[in-house]
Amino acid sequence: MKVLLRHKGVALLATLSWMGVIFYLSHQPAEASSELSGRFAKLVMGLLSLLPITFDGEVLHFFIRKGAHFFAYMVLGFLMYHSVRLFSERKPIENVLFALILSVIYAMTDEWHQTFIPGRSGELRDVLIDSVGSLTGILIYYWILRLLYNKKDKDYM
Repeated sequence: MKVLLRHKGVALLATLSWMGVIFYLSHQPAEASSELSGRFAKLVMGLLSLLPITFDGEVLHFFIRKGAHFFAYMVLGFLMYHSVRLFSERKPIENVLFALILSVIYAMTDEWHQTFIPGRSGELRDVLIDSVGSLTGILIYYWILRLLYNKKDKDYM
């Protein structure tokens, strides 16, 4: 029983810690946020320059920023589903929906939080990207479980 409680605690701590990382990144003023993604875009442009095709730096920077949203929330969805699954005795589909709802609510509050940060704004488009990222993370976790366990055993999910 102690091991299960410790495992639940670690799962919850991982989820809350990742939410803290998202909050920290969202709390950066626009200039700092743009500088971080700009440095990454320059690195990617350097690598892409090895290819015999050209890329628009502005477009690449946009996709890197939105890709960061997707990735951050994919990780959150994965961790959120893990935590919900450990603390819940609901059916798997209910756990999926609950984890998704929690992740989407966090995405909405994150975008609202950004409206208070200099140079930042809350965007519905980003909530949608975050939501798709969360769903992707949840589904990856769900599919990993299906691969690891007997598909007939519904208790594992």
